[in-house]
Amino acid sequence: MEFNTAGLISLDEALDKMRACVSPKIIQDAESLPLAGAAGRITATPVLSPVFVPPFDNSAMDGYAVRCADLQDGAVFPVAGKAFAGAPFHGEWPAGSCIRIMTGAPMPAGADAVIMQEQTDVSDAGVRFTAEITRGQNIRLTGDDIKRGDSVLPAGVRLGAAELPLLASLGVTDVNVWKPLKVAVFSTGDELQPVGTPLQEGQIYDTNRFAVRLMLEQLGCTVLDLGIIRDNPQALRKAFEEANAFADLVISSGGVSVGEADYTRQILDELGEIGFWKLAMKPGKPFAFGKLKNSWFCGLPGNPVSAALTFYQLVQPFIAQLSGHTAWKFPPRLKAIAVTPLKKSPGRLDFQRGIFSTSAGGQLEVLTTGHQGSHVFSSFSQANCFIVLERGRGNVAAGESVEIEPFNALLRS
Repeated sequence: MEFNTAGLISLDEALDKMRACVSPKIIQDAESLPLAGAAGRITATPVLSPVFVPPFDNSAMDGYAVRCADLQDGAVFPVAGKAFAGAPFHGEWPAGSCIRIMTGAPMPAGADAVIMQEQTDVSDAGVRFTAEITRGQNIRLTGDDIKRGDSVLPAGVRLGAAELPLLASLGVTDVNVWKPLKVAVFSTGDELQPVGTPLQEGQIYDTNRFAVRLMLEQLGCTVLDLGIIRDNPQALRKAFEEANAFADLVISSGGVSVGEADYTRQILDELGEIGFWKLAMKPGKPFAFGKLKNSWFCGLPGNPVSAALTFYQLVQPFIAQLSGHTAWKFPPRLKAIAVTPLKKSPGRLDFQRGIFSTSAGGQLEVLTTGHQGSHVFSSFSQANCFIVLERGRGNVAAGESVEIEPFNALLRS
């Protein structure tokens, strides 16, 4: 099918172009941090274990440690001592006896099996074993889980509640991580006012910069907020120059459309180069990507939903790559049944805000949040997913199958 989208590129093509521009980070961008200060940072090199896990042979069960050479059918074994986690047995161990042992306790010297207590008969005379015994059973051997020198985390992993306790359990005190990405952000437009300022006729609050800054901080970036830049070529040029001197990435909001006062493209042509300007995506058609002298540039649309969507779908993965976060990926897309009709015109990939849930029969279902205008930012607070409708698709009737993309933590905690 032919699309009337001259000059537009697909989302996948845009992502490919952006990713192809970025070279891997170099080691000079890394720093060593103590574990307590490394939450949210990205590993710059693989983390190697300094120890064996477990560090010694130990019991996997509460039960009795034996020497298999002592075993005889029906024999009763006196208990020669006890071994606990943190309190190993070091006493005399006569032949034909056993050691009471608890889970995690070091194996007594010479022991080569542990019989779980449920497979024993215990009397005043001692312990008789009621199940077949195999040499090595119920013993965790030194290094069974992790060997000294093993890579426990590769480079490119974001350190969080799953990774940092693992490193702490190995006795790792410091970790090599990438330095935070530096991002400069500003909004453009005479109509914009900071949140908290009384609005005059024709003015609106600058919600885009507020939202973008929150998302950047959530992604672990160091942010330079240059505020609102009025529709003036000189002011905009100065903002770009200041941003370029500080940042790895510059993000503007507004001024990337075709209005008479949209100067961003003009300034970007003067100070850098443009990679692409328009996307075959709805909302979010006027998204700009380019290069300044020292930094990359992403220009978000002025409409709030378009700005949030293009940041989520394009800037978020680009930041992950710039930050060295090679393990980053979107949640998988899923199939769901549309509970409500969805309006759609063929021609652009459409991301509608939706609410998905599981029916009583176990089927994934999704319904629209309602009006999908690019100014209706309240739809994000109601939604938990994007309904992703293909470029060539038209209206969707209730009961049809659609693809959904659950929000990640950037939009939904």
